[in-house]
Amino acid sequence: MVKKELSKAFEPQDTEKRLYDYWLKKNLFHARDKSKAKAFSMVIPPPNVTGMLHMGHALNNTLQDIIIRFKRMQGFNTLWMPGMDHAGIATQNVVEQALAKEGLSRHDLGREKFIARVWEWKEKYGGVIINQLKRLGCSCDWQRERFTMDEGLSQAVREVFVRLYEDDLIYQGDYIVNWCPRCHTAISDLEVEFKQEASCLWNIGYPLADGKGEIIVATTRPETMLGDTAVAVNPKDKRYKDKVGKYVILPLVNKKIPIIADDYVTMDFGSGAVKITPGSDPNDFAMAQRHNLEIITIMDGRGIINDKGGIYKGQDRYEARKNVVDDLEKGKYLVSTEPYSHSVGQCYRCKTDIEPMVSKQWFVKIKPLAKQAIEAVVKGNTKIVPNTWEATYFEWMNNIRDWCISRQLWWGHRIPVWYCGGCGKVIVSKVDPDKCTACGGTSLKQDEDVLDTWFSSALWPFTTLGWPKKTSALKTFYPTSLLITGFDILFFWVARMMMMGIYVMKDVPFNDVYLHALVRDEKGDKMSKSSGNIIDPLVMIDKYGTDAFRFTLAAYTAQGRDVRMSPERIEGYKFFVNKIWNAAKLTFANLADYNERKVVKSKDSLPDKWIKAKLNKTVEEVTANLNDYRFNEAAAAIYRFIWHEFCDWYLELSKPVLYGKESSGQRRAAQRTLHDVFKISLQLLHPFMPFVTEELWQVLTKSDKNSIMVSSFPVCNKKWKNAKVEKEMQFIMDIITSIRNIRGEMQIPPSRKLQLLISASDSSSKKIVESGKNYIIIMANLEELKVDVNLAEPKGVATGVIGSTKIFVPLAGIVDIAAEKTRLGKELARVEKDLQQSSKKLANRDFLERAAANVIKKEEEKLKEFQEHHVALEKALIKLSEISA
Repeated sequence: MVKKELSKAFEPQDTEKRLYDYWLKKNLFHARDKSKAKAFSMVIPPPNVTGMLHMGHALNNTLQDIIIRFKRMQGFNTLWMPGMDHAGIATQNVVEQALAKEGLSRHDLGREKFIARVWEWKEKYGGVIINQLKRLGCSCDWQRERFTMDEGLSQAVREVFVRLYEDDLIYQGDYIVNWCPRCHTAISDLEVEFKQEASCLWNIGYPLADGKGEIIVATTRPETMLGDTAVAVNPKDKRYKDKVGKYVILPLVNKKIPIIADDYVTMDFGSGAVKITPGSDPNDFAMAQRHNLEIITIMDGRGIINDKGGIYKGQDRYEARKNVVDDLEKGKYLVSTEPYSHSVGQCYRCKTDIEPMVSKQWFVKIKPLAKQAIEAVVKGNTKIVPNTWEATYFEWMNNIRDWCISRQLWWGHRIPVWYCGGCGKVIVSKVDPDKCTACGGTSLKQDEDVLDTWFSSALWPFTTLGWPKKTSALKTFYPTSLLITGFDILFFWVARMMMMGIYVMKDVPFNDVYLHALVRDEKGDKMSKSSGNIIDPLVMIDKYGTDAFRFTLAAYTAQGRDVRMSPERIEGYKFFVNKIWNAAKLTFANLADYNERKVVKSKDSLPDKWIKAKLNKTVEEVTANLNDYRFNEAAAAIYRFIWHEFCDWYLELSKPVLYGKESSGQRRAAQRTLHDVFKISLQLLHPFMPFVTEELWQVLTKSDKNSIMVSSFPVCNKKWKNAKVEKEMQFIMDIITSIRNIRGEMQIPPSRKLQLLISASDSSSKKIVESGKNYIIIMANLEELKVDVNLAEPKGVATGVIGSTKIFVPLAGIVDIAAEKTRLGKELARVEKDLQQSSKKLANRDFLERAAANVIKKEEEKLKEFQEHHVALEKALIKLSEISA
């Protein structure tokens, strides 16, 4: 049953769950696989199954929901595909930590039991974020929810792997990879985060084997010298021309290694000679392949020195570093040590320093796939918004390296490769084989590794729609219309979806990609636990309501600019919700006896015509901005119209008519306008503020049969366009505003009635004033208004100017000019004193050095207030002097 009367204020806690359940019950989020309506589809960037709603999720999903609600109201057959990612490393880490509390490791359980334990955890704790997204108002088609490890997607992953392998686009080989000693797995280049670290540069003397001197090399990782297999110089470096082809003795290891020449070496770093450690550096690995050098791996997967490290065997890599440096010093090989700051790669998940390591891994041959994905953007088949990201996309795709897709984990899609124990045959299959295809033997062992989580995520746009089956959903909704995601996963995810979508489906996965920025605090700083500036979306929703929270995110989302967020900003839009609610109460009170089915014959008043014309422009503006993904501009247009034009002006201008002070015909016309404008305003606002608009819609329509969500999004009404009315009404509003400004400057109370003379610039201006005379008298609280063309300025008046028209407010009997000048003079003297003291304080070096940052900021704000007050007082005094002259 629909409530007939509104409560004093909108209560989100009482309303949001009720309305969300109502939408679910009416099945309003569900898309139709077959429909005559044009399709519009999006896939959600699947949150990790371990995830909890943070500000990044909140922004991303708010923007998606705004678009899907907008398109749904436009009549599209809309699909927003939800789901979760199995998040290999993250989920395995969570379950391993839980096991550790029981004194167990995954190895104690074994692979099968451990995976069963992860599934148990997933069913019990995973997916909390899905319910949190529902709290955000997300209108996903929850009946279609997918998981990257569910049966259908798992089969699709195998299908793609086998296709790539058969097309010679997947291979296995020894290669240097980024290895995480904590997670015990290879990670891709994109999963490495870099931090600046203050360390040392050690300069080490490598004696020439012929005993005639030494070559000095510089390194930040002296422990890796245990695996050196050469010293390299630039072939153009004259200092070493006679040394190339000779040998040096590797200190501590006492082994001869060659001096080679390679263009990769820069002559201006250190001595111009570098140690080559192919097993511990990707550039050295590449050089070793060019020069056929031995590749020595000196560490195991835990970062512990192995038996290749001689006396350092069993030592942790950092312990070995210290001992190697000590021994170099003792052996007089250490020439010098200098402070050095450099970037150190860390695992994005656990923040452990990564270790470049040579191991057997599976790779996707990526260049052929990247070429097609580049062409798709060049041709405009996929548009990236903002387009400034296209250059970054091209740069990365043109310089892409083969993608290491194997991970040494247990949780994930196990690589569909089996090895025959009898004949050594490698079998790559979509289904588990029961015997060897070569020898018929049954001694088969599956590859231990799993696929990179991003491999299954790269297939998300089509596998969620049922591929490899040729489903109706796939036919209807692929390619998807739009992807909204953060710029930070442009390479992790977007580029890989582009490559895989084109490879598998022979078409791009999405027509548009909108990349939003990061959410930061109000100062522009990154949110972090250590900084104590994290804003919890759920806390904000509890405190201010979902609508205010969502609108704030949209209002601050400008293309290419980070979103600066604070609780105060969210609170500000909570006031906007209250404003809408109060406007609704006034609207409904004045529509109690209105019947929208009954024809109103009376003509619209000037304010009626004006508000319809302004609404028309707002509809055009909001629609255009949402189509262009300019969320902040669309939100600003709605805010401006509802708060300022509708509430501040139209409702106030219409009160005399609505309260019965005019004819019943005029009242009916005003009711018609009020009803239509408020109704369309709710529809415009709905994608941003779904809950309050649904609640008010049901009261306005006196029914809960049809949700606002499936009403038609407003379109421009040509009959309401009226530039002449807009101009005339703006002129009248400017006159009212000018009078109000004079009241403020002269400190005349709003309750004091004034006389007003208007000197119109011409007869047409005079006519406009006369037609809007009643509105000016009421809104400016005037006793009398006289208007004529080109009046001379009387004495003792305050003057306002609107274009060529002047307004005169007689001040005799209203303001004691002499007394007011005296009062303002005293206040000006006081402010000048405050201004002087504050300026002096901020010029004091001791104060600036010793005071806390917040104290200095507060003082700067005080100074600004004093300056503004000073300017205002001076202007007021000048005004009074002009009047009394």
